Amino acid sequence: MVVAWISWLSLFSIWSLLCTAIEDLQVEPQNSTVLRGSDARFNATLQGTWQVMTWTVGGSFVLTATPAEIISSSQMFSARFCSSSCVEFTIHNVSRSQAGPIICSVQAGYTPQTAQLSVQESGTVRITSGNVTVMQAQQVEFQCETTAWFPIPSVSWNLNGQAVDSSFYNTTSMADGHFFNSTSVLKIKTASSTKVECMATLPTLKTPQCSSVFLVVVPKPPDWTVLIAVVVSFGGIALLVLLIIGIIFIYKYRKEKKTKLPR
Repeated sequence: MVVAWISWLSLFSIWSLLCTAIEDLQVEPQNSTVLRGSDARFNATLQGTWQVMTWTVGGSFVLTATPAEIISSSQMFSARFCSSSCVEFTIHNVSRSQAGPIICSVQAGYTPQTAQLSVQESGTVRITSGNVTVMQAQQVEFQCETTAWFPIPSVSWNLNGQAVDSSFYNTTSMADGHFFNSTSVLKIKTASSTKVECMATLPTLKTPQCSSVFLVVVPKPPDWTVLIAVVVSFGGIALLVLLIIGIIFIYKYRKEKKTKLPR
């Protein structure tokens, strides 16, 4: 019984040590999403003494830190002590090839901690038609193309600064290698000149990418068909009246001429 009790005590001690080790090192944030070309930062907080800390990006050791110094393999990686028990690790000018697990390891009993890095990338936005001139009440179609985005961007339209209901446009996307391209088609019928904007954005973009053109609406020319028909009708009636008057005049003239002839 004593042996069994000691065995259970030993297992409990080991389990307690493992749980303590897991809590000794924390990396935050656990998930980070940044825009390509920006900086990604991770904080490692420790409890207890430590000698050597390493950071791994893309399967390669990129930085080593001790309580006395920081050694980096490249200017793309740096670190600073945010407190005696905290190290801030920074990846500068992040590229998409660095997306994935970011591992912090500390020697002497600390369990390695892993964070996930996601990298988004903004491309270009272009309304292909350029400025358009149409007549009133005419339907017009605009096409907006987004190129080289990751992941698929959110595309929307504005008319004179006001958001367009999504029922008026349709957006399709397709993969192109490691990027996504999208095409959005807007169909509208407007009565006045309008500024048309196509915008694409990602969660990490502070300001959407935008392309704009102008829709110039000119007054519809008058429909002369009815007026011409009326003029022709009145002209025909007038001509007929003149013809009848002429016939009557000729008839009277001939009749008067006959009465004046000697018998």
